[in-house]
Amino acid sequence: MIYKVYEALKTNPLIQEKVNNRIKFYEYPPIDNMQGVYIVIDPIDTPKPGDYADNQWLTDEYFYQIEVWSKSLLDTQTIAKEVRKIMWEKLGFPQYGTGLDEWDKDTRIYRDARRYRGKEYVGI
Repeated sequence: MIYKVYEALKTNPLIQEKVNNRIKFYEYPPIDNMQGVYIVIDPIDTPKPGDYADNQWLTDEYFYQIEVWSKSLLDTQTIAKEVRKIMWEKLGFPQYGTGLDEWDKDTRIYRDARRYRGKEYVGI
């Protein structure tokens, strides 16, 4: 599923323009000389079986945190909203729970972290 999230983000025109190839898994951007916008896809939990029928599980449930980092508040907010739209419209993952909206005074980096929970049907 993480590759589906990556592909859904990567193929979006706005993200292609603003983020380009700076979409990472598990890896955070360099803060010493950061330029541009970065997206970090971070699984919060391992996939869990769900939605059972006839003693078989039908779905895997996923829980991701997707962070947007940049030195521009406008870019950070714009891309975070686009990520939320993609996660819902393309993958059916609604935003879940609390997130993080912060600015680091020392590095001058804005960070928007939102969590998404969703399911994917498994082949039986």
